[in-house]
Amino acid sequence: MNEELDFLNDEAEEKMGNAVKHFERELVKIRAGKANPQMLDSVKVDYYGTLSPLSQVSNINTPDPKSIVVQPWEKSMLAPIEKAIMAANLGFNPQNDGTVIRIVVPPLTEERRKELVKKAKGEAENCKVSIRNARRDAIDAAKKLEKEGVPEDEVKRFESNMQELTDKHIKKADQLLEAKESDIMTI
Repeated sequence: MNEELDFLNDEAEEKMGNAVKHFERELVKIRAGKANPQMLDSVKVDYYGTLSPLSQVSNINTPDPKSIVVQPWEKSMLAPIEKAIMAANLGFNPQNDGTVIRIVVPPLTEERRKELVKKAKGEAENCKVSIRNARRDAIDAAKKLEKEGVPEDEVKRFESNMQELTDKHIKKADQLLEAKESDIMTI
């Protein structure tokens, strides 16, 4: 293949890989009954006038599958952290014991589990659309190169490579979705 097609191939593969990585990050945010420190990633705390991620002002860990413990680096941050967790509207009820904040992760109802699976499937579809868009953009660019003199058989080979890449990344997204779905539905 010529250099321009190699470049298009690399660029498309990177875009597809990034779509899958983004999908993985989105799946982590969807809770599946088990406590996970990433559940609090969206929480921002007022730290001396600056909104900071909770992970930058405290230590967050999960001593067991049903609870999260937030230990601020400064005791004066206990109340603002508690307020920020409540304001984030994550469905948690933080308990401040004077040194740490404990969060008991409530078990999911069957209805809530189905909603979360639906959300995960929506994220999977977004990922697949991004992957297909990367394929389409690369193939369109290759067809422009064909008009500029790149041999037709090289462009055809490029298109079949793009389809293989697309299939590989979509399969990866499907595997991630399947794993998350079983994780959510496991009681």
